[in-house]
Amino acid sequence: MESRKEKIESLMGLSIASYYPCSGGCISDAYVFKTKDEKSYFLKVGSKSEMYRREEEGLEELAQATRVPKVFYAEDDFIVMEYIVPGQAKRDTFRNFGRDLAKLHKYHGDKFGFNANNFIGSTPQINTRMDSWCEFYWQNRLLYQLNLAEKNNLATKELAEGFAKLEKKIPEILGKQNIASLLHGDLWSGNYIIDINGDAWLIDPAVYYGDREAEFGMITLFGGFNQGFFTGYNEVYPLNEGWEHRNRVYQLYHLMNHLNLFGRSYFGQVMETLKLSLA
Repeated sequence: MESRKEKIESLMGLSIASYYPCSGGCISDAYVFKTKDEKSYFLKVGSKSEMYRREEEGLEELAQATRVPKVFYAEDDFIVMEYIVPGQAKRDTFRNFGRDLAKLHKYHGDKFGFNANNFIGSTPQINTRMDSWCEFYWQNRLLYQLNLAEKNNLATKELAEGFAKLEKKIPEILGKQNIASLLHGDLWSGNYIIDINGDAWLIDPAVYYGDREAEFGMITLFGGFNQGFFTGYNEVYPLNEGWEHRNRVYQLYHLMNHLNLFGRSYFGQVMETLKLSLA
């Protein structure tokens, strides 16, 4: 923090009075800093990459349709944004959160993908824009992760054979999807904040336009969303019949990413989900 303090003050035209570390995930160091005029900001710092600029782009895209922190400045090695004071969930928090996500998914693009590649965790996420959802999801999500697993010596013959079978079944499983919804892309319990009013804010996105059901791959993987959330979502934009089965294929992308990020401890869950996807 000290090494960037003067730079931030110069770039933003402010004077930092105090700061303290806070939780920022496993990739970045994070701080809350307060200026001499009593304004608070949230800062993430890390090694130089395109990650923070891509995060800025993603938050700006989401801001067109939902509640996200405002970004004040982004460089290769840090990002400064609005500080959201954490609070507690209220009775209708998750129902309203579900409604808000449904409204986000009603914000549509003309193609699947995004105007730039970005990151999911620290893994590059390829967003080459395509007309076909099945082709996009196979090429830019599943096949990319399989190739990465092979480079990381994490792929087995059984995994490769399973993916070969899945490639043939993807059109049948996913069907013809024509609507490209704006997605957060990595929505789990660590990537939203409940503020002091009980409202949910989205953070740390991996934004792209895709089939809205893909959002639920991560939502359903690690918990953190109660039934009220799904009730609220379906009140605004009801999920289509059979989404639970298709959800296995969408969970597979995130499990493959965890395999590549964290190692072989995720291999069993990957194989189980792959088999369920093919069933």
